Amino acid sequence: MSYSARRRSLSLVSAGTLFCIPACMLLAQVSTTSLRGTVTDGTGAIVPGASVVLLNPGSGASTTATTDGQGRYQFAQLAPGTYMVKITAQGFAESDRKAELLVSQPATIDVALGVTASQENVNVSAEAQTLNATDASIGNAMNNQFIQAVPTEGRNVPDLLSVQPGVLYLGRNVSQDTDSRSGAVAGARSDQGNVTLDGIDDNDQVNGYAFTGVLRSTQDSTEEFRVTTANSTADQGRSSGAQVSLVTKSGTNVFHGSAYEYYRPPLTAANDWFYKQAEIENGQPNVASKLLRNTFGGTVGGPIKKDRLFFFFNYEGQRTAENLVTTQTVPTASYRAGNLVYADANGGTTTLTPNQLAALDAGCTANAVCPWGPGADPNVLSYFSQFPLNTSFNTGDGYNTGAYTFSSPAPATLNTTILKVDYAMNDRSRFFVRGNLQKDLTAGAEQFPGQPASYNIDDNTKGIAAGYSWTPTANVVNDLRYGYVRQGYGHSGVGDGNYVDFRFLTSLTAETRTTIVNVPVHNIVDNLSWSKGSHTLQFGGNWRRITNNSSTDANSFDNASSNPYWLNNEPDPSTLGAGYRLFPTASRTRSWWRMPTWWARCRS
Repeated sequence: MSYSARRRSLSLVSAGTLFCIPACMLLAQVSTTSLRGTVTDGTGAIVPGASVVLLNPGSGASTTATTDGQGRYQFAQLAPGTYMVKITAQGFAESDRKAELLVSQPATIDVALGVTASQENVNVSAEAQTLNATDASIGNAMNNQFIQAVPTEGRNVPDLLSVQPGVLYLGRNVSQDTDSRSGAVAGARSDQGNVTLDGIDDNDQVNGYAFTGVLRSTQDSTEEFRVTTANSTADQGRSSGAQVSLVTKSGTNVFHGSAYEYYRPPLTAANDWFYKQAEIENGQPNVASKLLRNTFGGTVGGPIKKDRLFFFFNYEGQRTAENLVTTQTVPTASYRAGNLVYADANGGTTTLTPNQLAALDAGCTANAVCPWGPGADPNVLSYFSQFPLNTSFNTGDGYNTGAYTFSSPAPATLNTTILKVDYAMNDRSRFFVRGNLQKDLTAGAEQFPGQPASYNIDDNTKGIAAGYSWTPTANVVNDLRYGYVRQGYGHSGVGDGNYVDFRFLTSLTAETRTTIVNVPVHNIVDNLSWSKGSHTLQFGGNWRRITNNSSTDANSFDNASSNPYWLNNEPDPSTLGAGYRLFPTASRTRSWWRMPTWWARCRS
């Protein structure tokens, strides 16, 4: 159920699932994986009672299973990673296998034991193990080696999440606010995805952008990820779009670290087509809009206590001095001189000069409705003269208004800090805690050159997650996780006071308002797997509490807009709804842009 209000909303979501399936069809849990298989001899006969040891060389953790009467073994709810599988049985040679288990992608390794006295060592490729023959979900899992190897613009993890069939992603330069195709998966809209980080909800509750978690994952902190594009199972997702599962790296028994810096200088940027045309129109050289990106950081991970306690730390900063190509609609030179151009019935254009407009308004003096005289309003002309001249007609009506294209600075400073600690209490109990902290400062583009940024965003989003995995018996595994994410930012606008605008013209200054948002999300996830004979029962629950806190001054001011379409269709005041005021019209002049000659609806 959900409750909502104007300033605050609360949403509670819970779900439970129950599965009864054959043991060989165990479903993977969110942010975990699983392994199963059958042990046979050289003739294909099953080998019951064989010992299967699963060892994580990095952490030294191991767990053991015994094949049942049908020669089957399984390990449920495993942390993704690279494992060694050792199979031994009386009268057979020992077999060692290397298994790379990827997140949310069940793996199967069937083993045929030999009868020779020598040890058999066989390595199975990662591709063979990650083929999903367990459920009908469609999607690819990718490990850190792939993440590091594939070149990406700006080291942006969401760009990698989109590289698979069924995904339409138009890149970061296309706003998902205005184009819901960018990030669409198998026909589902971009805002219908579900993102989890270490099994905990990581969705942006305010924007809902595709593939993007509210807590930023860096390439050097992401151990693995999987994007399920279709047929997600009940334990994987709750929406129609992509199901994105990301896993944060953990420390190992060996100290590892890295330092990196990626620098993209301005000389590598190509010019924007519209900005190039504006430069040509103004006689300026063809110089691309500034684009400088510098990403740097480092990681360190290792043991605090060997085989028991581990840590992983990552800091990444990004500094961008990037200009945005901005196009605004401005009055043409003819329009600001008092001329009015319109398309005539013959397919051409007709221009009304200031004297002709004054003649049309001749009666306004006698009626005392034009204090500044008939014709073009000098106050409006003075306002129009403050705009820069248009550089093209890519926007506007092509007669009286046109486009002004320029390159505006839009710098950004991003900081990401991630710390994860893993603790193996014993062979049956494991615990982890992860913390994320972000501090971002982003400036919006200028309304017109020389003006301050139209807005500034200060983002201080943070989150913490903890998980406890318990294996009380050989056939029961329970995984409990809790996460708290506080999405928080301040959107500082430069608008102050009331505004009256001309429709179809960009306002002379930015009129952005200030909004402060914080959205705390509590999430509890529990998954239980119980193997009984040839079947496995799975139970799961997911509870979330979302509180949307926001405050804004956007409703503290009046605003109005003139509209030429309303000139000859002024409404009856009695037909306007509550909350609207009709500005009086002094005359029915044809020069719609006379300041006292307009009406507008204004909501307070």
